[in-house]
Amino acid sequence: MTEIAHPEKDLSCRLDVIYEDDLLFAVNKPAWWVVHRGLATDRVTLVDVLKEQYSSAEIFPVHRLDRQTSGVLLFARSAQSAREFQRLFEEGQVQKKYIALVRGTAPAEGVIDSPVPKTEGGERVPAITTFSRIAIGGTLPRETSLLAAFPRTGRFHQIRRHMKHINHPIIGDANYGKGQLNRSFREGYQLNRMALHAVSLAFRHPQSGKQTVITAGIPSDLAAPLQQMGYDLSVLQL
Repeated sequence: MTEIAHPEKDLSCRLDVIYEDDLLFAVNKPAWWVVHRGLATDRVTLVDVLKEQYSSAEIFPVHRLDRQTSGVLLFARSAQSAREFQRLFEEGQVQKKYIALVRGTAPAEGVIDSPVPKTEGGERVPAITTFSRIAIGGTLPRETSLLAAFPRTGRFHQIRRHMKHINHPIIGDANYGKGQLNRSFREGYQLNRMALHAVSLAFRHPQSGKQTVITAGIPSDLAAPLQQMGYDLSVLQL
């Protein structure tokens, strides 16, 4: 089996800051990193690196992305700002867009309305994800589809669970996908991660009142395998 190369994690790492203002900043989170210490046992987390990068102890995660998911991740500069932005997420005032590579030929578009736990091991609560198909790939050993996914709620592994629910699991997803298929894409296309990326977040800024859109480019560890599969990433218009 092909070994998966995990990035080296130490305090000398520098993260790609893609947005910054008086209240918050955003980074393009790499895959394989955890945001902060919880149940994870990682020696170094994103919060550790950012405290070192900003020489500040006042850094507050506003939301989370799974370890293997890359993309837009927000941090507040104060506890008060963190609460304000968390409220926007909880009230559904933040529009989230992801791209995902899934197994098979997915429908052209759809709405998935299926309960998902809000937290790991928690009770299932209402959850909605809409999606649209960007392209179909003649990949081997199975065809795949590149999707844009828009979670309308924020639940535990929501997009991953919802894609499995419609029988189109995300390629590289060890929890909800198929191990043999994931191995085939590692060996055939060097896809050494889960093919899920948080492309953008859009919200009305609580300080300025302006509509703010933060976009994260697709990292090379996902872009290169997708291009090798024949997907034209220019259609994403990032």
